[in-house]
Amino acid sequence: MKSLLITRRLPDRVLSAARTRFAVTLRDDGPMRADELRAALRDFDLILPALGDRFQAAVFADVPRPRAGILANFGAGYNHIDVAAARAAGLQVSNTPGAVTDATADIALTLILMTARRAGEGERLLRAGGWGGWTPTQLLGRHVTGKRLGIIGLGRIGQAIARRGHYGFGMEVVFHNRSPLADPGLPARQVPLAAALAADFVVVAVPGSAATRHLINAETLSQMSPGGILINISRGDVVDEAALVAALQTGQIAGAGLDVYECEPEVHPGLIALENVTLLPHLGTAALEVREAMGLMALDNLIAFAEGRPLPNPV
Repeated sequence: MKSLLITRRLPDRVLSAARTRFAVTLRDDGPMRADELRAALRDFDLILPALGDRFQAAVFADVPRPRAGILANFGAGYNHIDVAAARAAGLQVSNTPGAVTDATADIALTLILMTARRAGEGERLLRAGGWGGWTPTQLLGRHVTGKRLGIIGLGRIGQAIARRGHYGFGMEVVFHNRSPLADPGLPARQVPLAAALAADFVVVAVPGSAATRHLINAETLSQMSPGGILINISRGDVVDEAALVAALQTGQIAGAGLDVYECEPEVHPGLIALENVTLLPHLGTAALEVREAMGLMALDNLIAFAEGRPLPNPV
């Protein structure tokens, strides 16, 4: 029976299924330390890593002949794994696309609504005992229905966000993609980046990579409208948080909603201090059935590898 390291506790259903096929070692802790990354490559046949387990080039350089043959990532995003270095070392890499799409899109709409309608401010006011009752001008926010939604990156998640915005809230959808998209599958217009940034609500849904790091920076933020609200559900380092704080403090943009952060779990203190920002603790896929589906998809990739079949979800 092949040995499998699972680097983070997963739902019981996933762990039970894994144990029927593999000799499982469960590491119930946070992101792996440098020594653990190297030991994992040496000591296990299969590895199921998660966000924050940084299998970078230096790790593979230190273990040139790894025992492990696959990194079956738990999650759609895999920018914590140097895929080229992994392949050069003889490992295959997989992820869990599809399983995360709807849940992540739901969180994007949650952030849009919470930020536009000042829901976080309202809850803080109420919990602090500061609410004196309904008044016509209290916590006036922004209407969402019928506004323009700009999406940066119209992949699976971007399309799911677009569907929710258009069909659920009657929003006009514009999007920016690195490559032309002939049929987005719904009423939506492909536009230059500046035009997408000028929308009322701008959702960043690009993959995390060196090419997208700080895609949202001082220059791109300056192309947003003064009433614009930025939403990030992609990867934290896609947004230059210092530039975002400056844009929010000066009123260059109206607000922001974030589920991911540049230096997770640390959050820029400037963001925490601002009332016009909604901050969630990376809840994008945090629903039991979604996390089970992600784990079972990762397990499908592990089983395929162990049986010598093509991976269902290679990257």
